[in-house]
Amino acid sequence: MADKRVKGPRAAPEDDALWALVTRDVKPLPVREARIDHPVPDPAAPPPKAKPAPRSYRTTPLPEPAPKTPAAARELRHGAAPGLDRRTQTNMRRGKMAVEGRLDLHGMTQAVAHQELIGFITRAYGQGKRCVLVITGKGTRDTGEIGVLRQAVPSWLNAPPLKGLIHAFDHAARPHGGEGALYILLKRNKGAAE
Repeated sequence: MADKRVKGPRAAPEDDALWALVTRDVKPLPVREARIDHPVPDPAAPPPKAKPAPRSYRTTPLPEPAPKTPAAARELRHGAAPGLDRRTQTNMRRGKMAVEGRLDLHGMTQAVAHQELIGFITRAYGQGKRCVLVITGKGTRDTGEIGVLRQAVPSWLNAPPLKGLIHAFDHAARPHGGEGALYILLKRNKGAAE
């Protein structure tokens, strides 16, 4: 039988002595026959019968899982921003993000305000802006009613064509109008002209 040792630099004599000391009590393992775990079937014998499938103890079918709601189907709410990191969300709420656009809806009718909002958000998204401010007003101070635009704008943001452009929105910080204004965080537009 050929020598299978790797040819290379010869070991130092002290290494050979150490190896001999380590291996002096080592005995080779006895040679054993290869073990076969399953018998080889006789080709002339008939095939064994298959075991019946185990019975199912469930008498009623499982309910179908609820379909996952795609991100576009989720309703946007004040301060709720799934998928948005905490730092960005906190900076937006505190007014620390750079406001890149501003729209004041004071004194407009709902129809005019809705069209202005759609045009403003669409242009801002097209320009690659991230955070814009929309001022709705707080409402009448005499009766304490919430303003019509303040109630309507969140529902407009949740409807096409705006919902697909918006990542989140929240009430503005006091210097920017407080509850009478909204910060709107737009989704990134990778194809925007910068």
